[in-house]
Amino acid sequence: MSEIPTHYLSTAQALLQKAVALNAPVLAQLGRIIGESVARGGVLHTFGSGHSEIISREIIGRAGGLVCVSGIFDPTGGFAENLVGYGTKIVERYDRAHGLLPGETVIVISNSGKNSSPLEVALYAKRKGLNVVGLTCVAMSATAPTVHPDGRKLHEIADHVLDNCGLPGDAITPVADGVMAGPTSTFIGATLLNLLSLEIIAWLKAGGHPLPILRSQNLPDAIEYNRALGRQYKGRLSRQLA
Repeated sequence: MSEIPTHYLSTAQALLQKAVALNAPVLAQLGRIIGESVARGGVLHTFGSGHSEIISREIIGRAGGLVCVSGIFDPTGGFAENLVGYGTKIVERYDRAHGLLPGETVIVISNSGKNSSPLEVALYAKRKGLNVVGLTCVAMSATAPTVHPDGRKLHEIADHVLDNCGLPGDAITPVADGVMAGPTSTFIGATLLNLLSLEIIAWLKAGGHPLPILRSQNLPDAIEYNRALGRQYKGRLSRQLA
């Protein structure tokens, strides 16, 4: 590899190790909190706007992951994420369709932690009695004022914070004077969510609870197996199993 991608790879690997170490205690705590909800039949909800939606989808309907994960989706793909009031409408509609129940958890993902839609989803969920996890870049959030009238940012609203340990602006590799490339928020965020899923599974296993884990549909009999798992959550998942 040339110098630029080599710099990205080494720096990104170091940031990933830092993020894993920093967030390990929170991940373990959330494994128990969300595990208790899953054991009662609860659903884990996710929301991300723009590129953060990629991270939110990482653990939805994923082979080897939990079946009981449901996504709150923005049909504009983040275009209207700073229109005050829009995020509330999104989450209200989702709540009517699938239910946000007290004691469940929602993971709200925003690298900057300042945009209106993620903040409104987090605030609505808190009012409903859900546990709110904010996945964000704390260093970025500390530098950017929020556009939301509440005045707070995601790490100040959330009950639990997962810090992706990125740099302000997300990109980590200098390529020209004042120009940076190579973002890290997506792959580190996705890794943290997969680690969280495994912490939940570990807690369920240790307590002798059923493990509602999806199988790859390319394996024998997996489709029927996954459908049987999904029937337990009929109407609660935004992505229903085929």
